[in-house]
Amino acid sequence: MRYNWTDRNLKWMYILPALVFVLVMMLFPIAYTVWISFYEWSMSAITPPAFVGLANYMDLFKDERFLDSVFNTFYFTIVALIAEMVLGLAIAVLFNRSFRGKNIAKTLFLLPMVATPVAMGLVWMLIYEPTIGAANTILKTIGIEPQLFLASMTQVIPSLIVVDVWQWTPMVALILMAGLSTLPVDPYESADVDGATAWQKFVHITLPLLKPTIIIALMLRLIDVLKTFDIIYATTQGGPNFKSETLNIYGYVLGFQYFKMGSTSALLVIFFLIVMAFTLLLIWMKKRLEAA
Repeated sequence: MRYNWTDRNLKWMYILPALVFVLVMMLFPIAYTVWISFYEWSMSAITPPAFVGLANYMDLFKDERFLDSVFNTFYFTIVALIAEMVLGLAIAVLFNRSFRGKNIAKTLFLLPMVATPVAMGLVWMLIYEPTIGAANTILKTIGIEPQLFLASMTQVIPSLIVVDVWQWTPMVALILMAGLSTLPVDPYESADVDGATAWQKFVHITLPLLKPTIIIALMLRLIDVLKTFDIIYATTQGGPNFKSETLNIYGYVLGFQYFKMGSTSALLVIFFLIVMAFTLLLIWMKKRLEAA
């Protein structure tokens, strides 16, 4: 009897240690963060955490800087995501065709994705430099006044969005190119017989068949864009005047500059719920598309 049970469950016994390790590494930090969010603690060994209930959460929603960081996070995420999805789809369709030098162009296009975000942030900080940066040099040649870019309260987030789009559009295009390569050819052959134009084939065949892959790319990039930290911290650290401060940046400031671990944990719990809500929404959309 014992042998039969072991034989039936052998596959689970092999993966059980890794599964337990992953669950502990994921669940313990989440549970500990939720627990700390109900306490006031400054990381002091002398002063123990003091229970304050929901006070940290209520204080955050009264904090204008927190509310501004929520707005900045959604502004950065929505605009960057739309731009990356549109450009990624256009580039994927382009690279799905055969043309001379395609492999070289594809390799060059994917290079920004290979570099680390901090390095790219520092490079773009030099590009955006108001006096000697390449961006203003180009603008001068076409008769446009020099811009402040990262030093401007109105231009800082659009400037950071450009950096994120430049680095991560290749990832979206790569996912969509993989999806395009698996599409059946029969619908396109039938459309050619019926005399459909390239645009009609794209709208009525490519897009509907590619929707599940688009949702996957959207999900991956949504999670990644929401928690963007490297590029913003390397270039502006949330400035000027907190205008590029997202939830991740503000959480870092609260925790490691102000040492308000309770408020930081409450912010991270709220941030986690936001990410989970969007992820579950996209999973639901993907299931609806597959069931349709």
